[in-house]
Amino acid sequence: MQLHQLRYFVAVAEVRHFTQAADIVGITQPSLSKQIHALEADLGAPLFERVRGNIALTTAGEVLLPLAKRILADVDTATREVQELVGLRRGRVRLGATPSLATSLAPPVLRRFRDAHPTVDLRVEEGGSQDLVRDLLRGDLDLALIIMPAHGTDPGLRADPILRESLVVAAPAEPPATATTGELRITDLRDQPMVMFREGYDLRDATLHACRDAGFEPTIAVDGGEMDAVLSFVEAGLGIALVPGIVVARRPGVRITQLAPPGVTRTIAVARRRDVVPTHAGRELRRILLEYVRDATTEGELPPGVEPL
Repeated sequence: MQLHQLRYFVAVAEVRHFTQAADIVGITQPSLSKQIHALEADLGAPLFERVRGNIALTTAGEVLLPLAKRILADVDTATREVQELVGLRRGRVRLGATPSLATSLAPPVLRRFRDAHPTVDLRVEEGGSQDLVRDLLRGDLDLALIIMPAHGTDPGLRADPILRESLVVAAPAEPPATATTGELRITDLRDQPMVMFREGYDLRDATLHACRDAGFEPTIAVDGGEMDAVLSFVEAGLGIALVPGIVVARRPGVRITQLAPPGVTRTIAVARRRDVVPTHAGRELRRILLEYVRDATTEGELPPGVEPL
């Protein structure tokens, strides 16, 4: 069994197509098929079968797939660790963050990291928490700032809570969408037209759960937006939305109303894959992140509505 054979196997398993997998790994389809057959011969069991013209994993293939991914991830980590130590190339760290955290928490943390390690390659991926969790599990990210789901995170991740964030009601600045004396209850949002985030955004789940816990289904005026689109729809008067207060701080077209206690909160965590040893760069970014949270707490510089855990 050879590492390149495992890479070819994982590629076929992920796309379920030999020709597409060959394009991904950069070899010809006959060469890839030959290597897969050699791997099957070494293992003494077929890994794929054709079912009505489609490629499917056999039982042996299903057993091998998570093991192969783990082996390849460990090899990649070992390679990066050694190369960082001996200075063969710059280090690399890949950070994922939700849109609100990418514009509030991530910038000062990345500035600190860049000042301390100017030669390390920084890559940032912005997306909903569910998307970031998927990318972490696939090995496409080293760390991610995610929102902890109510049911807990995937067992394949280590997620450490660091902050708690309160959500606010965002409404168009003019004309007033709701009469308010300074605070709103979730039940006050009943029958109000709402702008809903797309599937994969934790804010969508938070909004739906809050409304359902209060005994009603939200009235959705526009469905499927991302952060900028949702705020633009609110500004245009299409509806209201539950959002982190930090994202509307500089939008004069949006009026913020606090939620009465207990309100709606979400827990921010820094997450990584449990079965992969983090690189030096990844460990250093996490250290600087936690250092920033401590310093910002002490100096009162955390974003509005955010408190440390």
